[in-house]
Amino acid sequence: MDPAVRQCIVPVLAGGGTRLPAHVGVLQAIGELGYSYQHIVGVSGGSIIAALAAAGTDCETMRTLFLDVDFSVFLGHSLVNLLLRGGLSSGVKFEQWMNEQLQGKRFADLETHLSIVATDVRSSQPVVFSRDTTPDLRVAQAVLYSISIPLLFPFHHYDDHVLVDGSILSEDSLIRDWAGDRTPVVCFRLRDKQAPDPHAHRNILPLADYLLMLIRTFMSTLSREFLSEALWVNTVLIECEGLSPLEFHMTPEQKSHLFELGYRTTLDILPLKLAHGRITAP
Repeated sequence: MDPAVRQCIVPVLAGGGTRLPAHVGVLQAIGELGYSYQHIVGVSGGSIIAALAAAGTDCETMRTLFLDVDFSVFLGHSLVNLLLRGGLSSGVKFEQWMNEQLQGKRFADLETHLSIVATDVRSSQPVVFSRDTTPDLRVAQAVLYSISIPLLFPFHHYDDHVLVDGSILSEDSLIRDWAGDRTPVVCFRLRDKQAPDPHAHRNILPLADYLLMLIRTFMSTLSREFLSEALWVNTVLIECEGLSPLEFHMTPEQKSHLFELGYRTTLDILPLKLAHGRITAP
């Protein structure tokens, strides 16, 4: 496709937890198909990939990064932190790592317009961080807000908001005119239909194990939420074949498989929806 006539879309990378390579595959396919984006939206785990992409990180670099990174280093088991701050992990280690990858960038520093979505548990409404709303906020900080699965990461106070994971929101809050010019919005959503493998138990701190199993069940149930026909036309659904949002010990083979699932699904489904006018501008 001629770059001068490339169709522009707004990709919404929605949720996914640790299944980040699938979203990298999505972006790889979007580029190969000849579509472009000037605005990208990230929600929960998808906010990590959206932020890196908006900061100029190419797909091959991201793919290598997530093949090498050990997600479990960000997983805390502190019951004290859970009682004091509402999460087994403080989130500090993840935020430092994310800020490193983004070289300390703030929203105002990004060339690609990025929106990151978290949930305000007081109002049950989305809170959007972007160049327009929070230009001086470090992007890594907003990403931490968006990935903060209840009980796993702490609640975060920002202005009058109490923030948790953005994927708790209903899907209709993500299908909006993000670019302000009716550019078609495509929500890439990950779902696992199969039951995940049993979680390994430890003899020490069994309560932490039980909480992790509860969180895993909660997040997997969210990913299976029913989509109405009105939302379905704007959604590309990627089946993750039994890998839950909390697979912190994935093998390189599993990560590569997730990349292929996101890549192949996007290659197969996105052109069909766009060619038949099934993706609408909100």
